[in-house]
Amino acid sequence: MSRTPVGEGAGAAAAALTQASNEYLTFKLGDEEYGIEILKVQEIRGYEAVTRIANAPEFIKGVVNLRGIIVPIIDMRIKFKLGEVEYNQFTVVIILNVAGRVVGMVVDSVSDVIQLTAEQIRPAPDFSASAFDTQYITGLGTIEERMLILVDIEQLMSGADMALVEQATLQ
Repeated sequence: MSRTPVGEGAGAAAAALTQASNEYLTFKLGDEEYGIEILKVQEIRGYEAVTRIANAPEFIKGVVNLRGIIVPIIDMRIKFKLGEVEYNQFTVVIILNVAGRVVGMVVDSVSDVIQLTAEQIRPAPDFSASAFDTQYITGLGTIEERMLILVDIEQLMSGADMALVEQATLQ
């Protein structure tokens, strides 16, 4: 029977987790490309009709029943005030597991999964003097000619807006 020292196994697991946490699912909203940690993604689905919730904010499209779980669906184009929303064959819903909740976010399209090194990630610019809220932007990733806006989806989805989702889905 072969034995592996406890420290080696734990170190390998930690290294694998660190590597995985540098992987991002990239998606498009309008002309911009965004990235979220792949570990937060549960699945990707085509956009389908939702059940509207009365008096919900405009960016909350409604809810869907996903295998017995009621999932609020957030339209990120509306949330980020990116203009007219057009749903087509590329529109998808990214199902996320955030802060112990399952939430869906509608995006224009999903690009791919990429791995970024620390050298490829720059800090987000400081817009503290403006009304522009950047607390959910963790940085800007660069790959060749592409620039990705890296979003802390946990921060974005667990803020005051999620309290609105809770209220809307409980009514």
